[in-house]
Amino acid sequence: MSTGETPFRWRSVVVVVFAPTVVFSIGQYALIPVIPALAQALGADLGGAALIASMLVVGQLLGDIPSGAIVARIGERRAMLAATALALVGALTLLVAPHPAVLGLGVLLIGTAGAAFGLARHAFMTSFVPLHMRARALSTLGGSNRLGGVIGPFAGAALLTLTGQPTSVIALLATCCFVVAALLLVLRDPAAALSRGPRTVGETEVNTEATTLWRTLVTKRKVLLTIGVGSALLAAMRQVRNVVLPVWAVSIGLDASTTSLVIGISGAVDFSLFFVGGLIMDRAGRLWTILPCALGLSAGLIALSFTHDLPTRVGWFIGIALFLALANGVGAGILMTLAADLADRRNPAPFLGAWRFTTDLGGAGGPVLLTALTALIGLPFGVATLGVVGIVSAVLMRIYVPRYVSARPGQGT
Repeated sequence: MSTGETPFRWRSVVVVVFAPTVVFSIGQYALIPVIPALAQALGADLGGAALIASMLVVGQLLGDIPSGAIVARIGERRAMLAATALALVGALTLLVAPHPAVLGLGVLLIGTAGAAFGLARHAFMTSFVPLHMRARALSTLGGSNRLGGVIGPFAGAALLTLTGQPTSVIALLATCCFVVAALLLVLRDPAAALSRGPRTVGETEVNTEATTLWRTLVTKRKVLLTIGVGSALLAAMRQVRNVVLPVWAVSIGLDASTTSLVIGISGAVDFSLFFVGGLIMDRAGRLWTILPCALGLSAGLIALSFTHDLPTRVGWFIGIALFLALANGVGAGILMTLAADLADRRNPAPFLGAWRFTTDLGGAGGPVLLTALTALIGLPFGVATLGVVGIVSAVLMRIYVPRYVSARPGQGT
């Protein structure tokens, strides 16, 4: 490190970096299961409810467009405060929505806020965490989000049991927004304690122009069309996994309580491995988690497609669900880590915005493609077809990651 640059220490960021992420994600993940119920309560049919639920992903994609420029211009902490305020506006919109269209607008705002919040946190970790600790730090950041994904639905279910009102979950989201804002305002900004050289948060001594998403997509097209596409395909596989498990359970006649238990245990397995994946990336290299993750998801989905009509299909479903969680868990934080490796450390936000836009497109497209394939060729064949996507992702990563990212992460990118 250069003279005058404060060394990075875990204890300086554990609370202020990871706690807001956990709280914010608790509110978001608690809301997701009740969005269809809220839509139907306002008169939406099943198709309309699905469309409103999809506004979360649409909002995330829209949020990726300006977030890089915003974070580069006003700094990570202010951007997170602005995102928290936007999420609160979205929650209030849900509470007072008189029509499904207004409800959809509220969900859209919450998705947009989530994109901005996530990018700001990602940009901070990219700028301040030393390279030899980067994967562990970003895997822990991903683990913080997954922890919220485990706690949020259970907290929402408990509120629904106590109150019987889906609006109580919206109140939980609003409460989480207030808590996050308080944490960001009360706790010391870690950027104030860690110097990154000539440029500090919110200043414009370096990279005075907040680069637009579209310009970054053009200037970084070689990376985005290679590693970026591979990462988008991996993101698609991950989202397909989340969608296909509950659908598959229904198709084989599994009851709702057993399905919830299997998916809950799978989520716990997934969450438990986040630090292991980061440690492997830091010690052995990025490919040692990318390839097992992509190929594991691919193998799991392809294997699942052959079990639909077997007498032991329930046992196979449980075993493959746990295997998919294992494969996904090992790759926790890999997409954020690759983005951090490829971004400019002094001004990472523009590239991170372009990267997240690319991978979010893949994440949004995976479930849509699964739906189309299921309608055309049936669920088992659709799942098998998407399983091949993981192989393509692994091939792209194997070819291009060594060209752009050092094989020895501790030695530079």
